[in-house]
Amino acid sequence: MARRTVTIASSVGLHARPASLFVQAAADTGLDVEIAKVGEEPVDATSILAVMALGAEHGQEVELTAEGDGADAALDSLVALLSRDLDAE
Repeated sequence: MARRTVTIASSVGLHARPASLFVQAAADTGLDVEIAKVGEEPVDATSILAVMALGAEHGQEVELTAEGDGADAALDSLVALLSRDLDAE
């Protein structure tokens, strides 16, 4: 299982537009991707409700995990996405 930790860069955290962009990108990988606040239970990264309920805020670290072929590359792209302020774009 591939695993990455990233700090949320979006000024409003993973809410509304940033959450939607992240969930779509996670779904596009075709892999089982999960996201969790560090030290908490993971949720399905392809579920907008689960990601928004996570309550990940700006500056907070989250952990991404994925399983399957191409998991490392998929997580690298998701880390790059979360490392940008998606509200500023």
